[in-house]
Amino acid sequence: MKTSQCTDNNVNQRRVALFAGSFDPFTRGHEDIVLRALQLFDEVVVAIGVNPDKQGFLTVDQRRQWVDVCIGWRPGVRVVTFDGLAAQAALDLGACCFVKGVRTMQDFEYEMQMAQANHDLCGLDTVLLYTAPQLAHISSSLVRQLHTLGQDVSTYLPGAAPLRMLP
Repeated sequence: MKTSQCTDNNVNQRRVALFAGSFDPFTRGHEDIVLRALQLFDEVVVAIGVNPDKQGFLTVDQRRQWVDVCIGWRPGVRVVTFDGLAAQAALDLGACCFVKGVRTMQDFEYEMQMAQANHDLCGLDTVLLYTAPQLAHISSSLVRQLHTLGQDVSTYLPGAAPLRMLP
């Protein structure tokens, strides 16, 4: 793999961060991380990973539409899908780093391992943003579980979330 395009020699280059995940579905916690990352970077690419071996709650196309409606319209946000390694996607998209949200110590330990692996693969660092305390309990799995049990999940999702798309 090639190396980062955000070196000291490219100070005037736009600073692009890659926020990669499954986003199944994209929650208020994800939205908060993107909005906060926009304060640090010129562009945040929300990169939805495609895993053909996994059946998601929402299809990849539905997830992309969902994220587009929720936040993709904001200046500085781009929504893409990718398959393969997030490290390669970051380089292909011109990112200078990864951005990840951390809710718990378990998240921190997992993201630390991923950050080290990604750095080994492509030379990019990872910026960890701690989740706002009022959003720390929100996860895509919680939303999926509650929705499957017939509960209203709207308080866990961005205001613009297209709830009609939930299965």
